[in-house]
Amino acid sequence: MLAIFVINEWRARQPIMPLRLFASRERSGAAVTRMLFAGTMIAFFFFTTQYFQGARGWTPLQAGLGFLPMTITQFASSLLVSRLIRKIGNAPLLGAGLAAVTGGMAWMTQLTAETPFLVGAVGPLVLIGVGQGLAFGPLTAAGIAGARPADAGAASGLVNTAHQLGSTLGVAILTAVAAGAATLELRIVDAYIGGAVMLAIALVTSLALVVPSELAHRRLAAGR
Repeated sequence: MLAIFVINEWRARQPIMPLRLFASRERSGAAVTRMLFAGTMIAFFFFTTQYFQGARGWTPLQAGLGFLPMTITQFASSLLVSRLIRKIGNAPLLGAGLAAVTGGMAWMTQLTAETPFLVGAVGPLVLIGVGQGLAFGPLTAAGIAGARPADAGAASGLVNTAHQLGSTLGVAILTAVAAGAATLELRIVDAYIGGAVMLAIALVTSLALVVPSELAHRRLAAGR
C-alpha cells in the first residue's frame, strides 16, 4: 500500500503535457517531421557504417573518416543558418534542407561495394550534410514557435521527445524494411530506399503544415 501511495503521489507531481501544444499546425507538423527526419538520420549512420565496414571492408577508423564529407559540410552550413534565417526566414531554409537530405539519401541508393568512394559517395554525403545543417535549426524553431511562456518548457520537451522517439522508431522500421534482403549490400540499399521514402514524407509534411504557418506568421508580423 505504501508503494502504491508513493507512486500515486509521484504521478500527481509530474507535469502534464498541455494538449494545446498540438493545436498549432506548425508545432504538430514540426514534431512529425522531426520524428521522420531524426529517425532516418540515426538509421543512416547505422547502415552507412555497415556499408563502409561490411560491403567495402574498411576498418572502424576508415569508416569514421568516411563520414567526414558530411560532417564538415554540416558544420559549415549550420554556421550560416542564423544569417540565412534573418534574410529569408525559417520556411524556405527548412524546405531546402529537407529537400537536400532527401536527394542525398536517394542518391545513396545507387551505391555498391564497387562504387569509387570519391566518385559515388562523397556527393550524396555532402548533400546530406548540407541539408542537415540547414534543416535542424529551423525545425527546432518551428517546434517551439508560438508557444506560451508557461508552455515553453513543455514545447521544448516535445521537440526532444519527437527526436528520441523518431530515432528509436527509425532504426526499427528501416531494419525491418531491410531484413528480407538476401545480402548485406541489398539490405543497405533497401534501408536507403526506405529512408528516402521517410524523408520524402517529412518534406511533404513540412511543406503542408510547417512552411505555410511560418510564412503566415511572417506576413502578419510584416503587416504590423
